[in-house]
Amino acid sequence: MNAYQDGPDHRHRRPDGVDDLTVEALGSLSKALETTERARGHLYSFHQLTGGADLELERAVRLLREAGHTEWAAKAEVEILGRDVIPGHWTFQIIEAYNDTYYRPFQELERSVVNALAHGRDHLYEAEMREARRALAQSGRTARPPAADG
Repeated sequence: MNAYQDGPDHRHRRPDGVDDLTVEALGSLSKALETTERARGHLYSFHQLTGGADLELERAVRLLREAGHTEWAAKAEVEILGRDVIPGHWTFQIIEAYNDTYYRPFQELERSVVNALAHGRDHLYEAEMREARRALAQSGRTARPPAADG
């Protein structure tokens, strides 16, 4: 049996002794980490967009040269092409610093808190919200996906 077939959703059931305020705090911590995940994704977008722009600039430099505008080609090449986005850093270095300085420590903290306070069970706040909504909703909704074997 897989995790979706073994009775009520045990992985998302509140452990004994975990109070409402703790579940709410864990939900808030999870939301904060999810927002950090999105911010990290935007850093990767920034990295890829900047890299793509630099490659296109390289093409523009080549075309300016071919068109006989060697001074402008040289100026763009010297002043912008391959330039640091902030002093001493290309975009990949910004991502690495973010990962090492903020993202991974945040992930580790969130995991430690969930392990310590909720026996490692994720998304308790969301699971309880879902159950509360299901109780109010139309019949036919279930707590988990149907069994794979149908």
